[in-house]
Amino acid sequence: MSVTAESIRDQQRIIWDEFAAGWKKWDAELLGWHRPFGDAMIQDARLLPGSSVLDVAAGSGEPGLTVAELVPEGDVVLSDISAGMLHVAREKAAARSLPNVSFSVCPASELPFDDATFDAVLCRFGFNFFPEMRLALREMVRTAKPGARISAAVWGKAAANPWASLVLGTLAQHTELRQPPAGTPGLFRCSAPGFMARMFRDAGLVDVAERTVSTDLVHESPEDYWEFMEDIATTVAMGLATADKEARSLIRSDVFQLLGRYEHEGALRLRSTATLVAGTRA
Repeated sequence: MSVTAESIRDQQRIIWDEFAAGWKKWDAELLGWHRPFGDAMIQDARLLPGSSVLDVAAGSGEPGLTVAELVPEGDVVLSDISAGMLHVAREKAAARSLPNVSFSVCPASELPFDDATFDAVLCRFGFNFFPEMRLALREMVRTAKPGARISAAVWGKAAANPWASLVLGTLAQHTELRQPPAGTPGLFRCSAPGFMARMFRDAGLVDVAERTVSTDLVHESPEDYWEFMEDIATTVAMGLATADKEARSLIRSDVFQLLGRYEHEGALRLRSTATLVAGTRA
């Protein structure tokens, strides 16, 4: 069967629904880890108290839920391809008593909103996984009002992200991971400097700026880190699924040994680097 954008999206719906429980389980850790990226995106969005905001590929709710607290007179829509992930986001919105949040299960390439609806559009770590990135961006631009800001974050190069590349590199040594065709979804697909800025300009956005934001993924022990990655990192978990029991044991042992490089003041600190890009709809 040929691989199409629709078949990729169908698989992604299944995978992210399965991983929703893991993202709920590790919510506090994920919030702390991803906060610097979300805060930078929010800064780039130039929000006002009455802004109407769309968070595309919102997953378990961020940065959209934080935005909802910042625009009490406005409204925020969280969209995602996974109903399971948005269910987690919905529970969190209820727990935080956020009445100005709504939810939409949809792919980024088919946003069910009118033209020129939103004052800002955000997308954190979604472009890495969109089978049709340029189509998704066109939809974001279409639904943004003239003068609205579109702000996104994507993962930087593998070398600047040992939080993931450490495991993925070890996986590659012990398994025969199928190399996906160039341009297909993947963690580091958007990492080339200037890649996102060019795509934003090609989509007609102006005042485009790109910058790098880094933080650390912090865990108390190798065991804690390994459990976290199995529960939340779809790329890692799918790679491990291709390994037999012996290979998985070797991979785990090698990863634990490599983690020794990242011990600092009684904790593991793994660098995590993203490219932030923002532009304005003319």
